[in-house]
Amino acid sequence: MAHADQGTLMPTYARLPVTFTHGEGCSLWDTDGRRYLDAVSGIAVCSLGHARREVAEALAEQALSLVHTSNLYQIEHQQALSNKLCQLSGMEKVFFANSGAEANEAAIKVARLYGHNKGIEAPVVLVMEHSFHGRTMATLSATGNVKVQQGFGPLLAGFERVAYGNSAAAEKVLAENPNVVAILVEPVQGEGGVNIPSADYLSTLRALCDQYDCLLMVDEIQTGMCRTGQWFGFQHSNIQPDVMTLAKALGNGVPIGACLAGGKAADVFGPGNHGSTFGGNPLSCRAALAVVDVMEKENLAQAAADMGEYFMTQFSQQLAHLQAKGVVTDIRAKGLMVAVQLDRDCSALVAQALEHGVLINVTAGNVIRLLPPLVLTIAEADQIIEAVTTLVNKLVGEAA
Repeated sequence: MAHADQGTLMPTYARLPVTFTHGEGCSLWDTDGRRYLDAVSGIAVCSLGHARREVAEALAEQALSLVHTSNLYQIEHQQALSNKLCQLSGMEKVFFANSGAEANEAAIKVARLYGHNKGIEAPVVLVMEHSFHGRTMATLSATGNVKVQQGFGPLLAGFERVAYGNSAAAEKVLAENPNVVAILVEPVQGEGGVNIPSADYLSTLRALCDQYDCLLMVDEIQTGMCRTGQWFGFQHSNIQPDVMTLAKALGNGVPIGACLAGGKAADVFGPGNHGSTFGGNPLSCRAALAVVDVMEKENLAQAAADMGEYFMTQFSQQLAHLQAKGVVTDIRAKGLMVAVQLDRDCSALVAQALEHGVLINVTAGNVIRLLPPLVLTIAEADQIIEAVTTLVNKLVGEAA
């Protein structure tokens, strides 16, 4: 499909030829008035759906009061949000940024300063294959995707990589390299293909970090804020990380990121160690407080868990014939991070789904990734399932 001229925009995205004018709940409307069902949520961002009244009202009220002062001063809503996130997560301190990449930059700086404070001159962070942590230079260096790194070398030193889900490989590096100061890991790899590790993976990494005096840092930018069926992905493992990063769904579309620290990482940062002009300003924090309030009141973690099981059941039934043929190689979900993996490239399905009035995503080339709003109804879920099933059947039929 030809992509529309982007005019004066840098062509960093191969954008689909559609422009949305407004949304409500799980629906979006384009400039022609056509309705679409959103199964992407702005890439796991709009978990409360579009034009959520509580968030809109909080933003409007705050904008008429105070948008920005800077972190040279106390910020009431920032402190309230920090307290709430620590209560929900068991963490102790929060640094607010504007995005997931910025939150991960802060985490990497915490790890390096932690190492330097221990007398390690060249600290190393252990990261995973197929991971995604952002596109700034440090987070790009941490990311396990050669394609997005291409052309941006030399990458930042200080990262060592092992296979995701393989705790034995991580233990081998920790035993051999005394410069490793932290492990940075996603509870579920989103961009990597909705890769879900074994149930004991994070708890084993936690034990290894304790044994080798390293920080366990969990990137919850896509998994956090009820997406996986718990407030945070690490909570499925009954552990406590030293550092956790958040963004995406925290503001339901308002840019905000957070790096949370606890335990031996809680007091690593001091005045002057890090900063952000816009991070945690009154407007973004007020929006995030409204998001958290709705998620609590509507128990959206449980809603995500239940709806994820529904997707698994329905896809397993409706695609069983293609699983038997080996065309559908896996169906997996952790809450409302849902994946249908094929034995072939299925990137073309994104544009085809758009024609069907459904927004989907394909990652890793052959994985249909669904990240719908957590307020999704059964009827809306059925519409997504029907569209995906139809498109997959058509793809296989055409290829036969």
